[in-house]
Amino acid sequence: MKKIALLILLALSIKGNSQFKKSMFGKDPIINLENFQKARVYYGYYLGFNSFDFKIDYKTVGPDILVKRTTGFNVGIIGDLKLQEYINLRFEPGLYYTKRDLYYPDFTTKLDALREVNSTYIHFPLLLKFSSLRTGNVRPYLVGGVASTLNLSSNSKSIDDNKEQRFRVKPWTTSYEIGFGIDIFSEYFIFSPSIRGSFGINDELIRDNDPNSPWTGNIQSIKSRAVLINFSFH
Repeated sequence: MKKIALLILLALSIKGNSQFKKSMFGKDPIINLENFQKARVYYGYYLGFNSFDFKIDYKTVGPDILVKRTTGFNVGIIGDLKLQEYINLRFEPGLYYTKRDLYYPDFTTKLDALREVNSTYIHFPLLLKFSSLRTGNVRPYLVGGVASTLNLSSNSKSIDDNKEQRFRVKPWTTSYEIGFGIDIFSEYFIFSPSIRGSFGINDELIRDNDPNSPWTGNIQSIKSRAVLINFSFH
């Protein structure tokens, strides 16, 4: 969180603190990029962070698999199509990297108890952006939609399973996303921090060859969910 706060402060202090206050919050603010939102189509890019988790449902009651999350990173591009004054259609393909550790409490050895799940996602979200009225150089918005994701680290083609320390998931998954952000208009570009939740729809797990596997036998479904924090520039 300290790194995120530092990035926000650096981006907002480009023109200096006094000028920023005048242009953003003054009584008669200087309106930056006044005609920008009239554009039918525009492009941008984003950088950000993510924290992925697994939602695990079980067939029978038993010890839960513990999921340890880490902070990953995101990078991608933005294509924005204006549908109406307050509604935009956005396509934000990007590369997402993350890591999760699964701990199985029934095992005594680390080799069997720990499964490291490294994921490299190519993420294809299609979103609707609902903007509020612009106040000076600030414009909050809500965003939501669906996404399809390709996991380049799924191990889906591997014939080895958890007996050989190989955790496998399906290469393609779908999810829905919802969040909010704010457009901040500077003199030369728009800076837009946002936060979204991503919730997997379909079961991702590829079961082990043994139907009674202690790693996958009792799992009804595994679905990814995540918090995504992006810093966009247009």
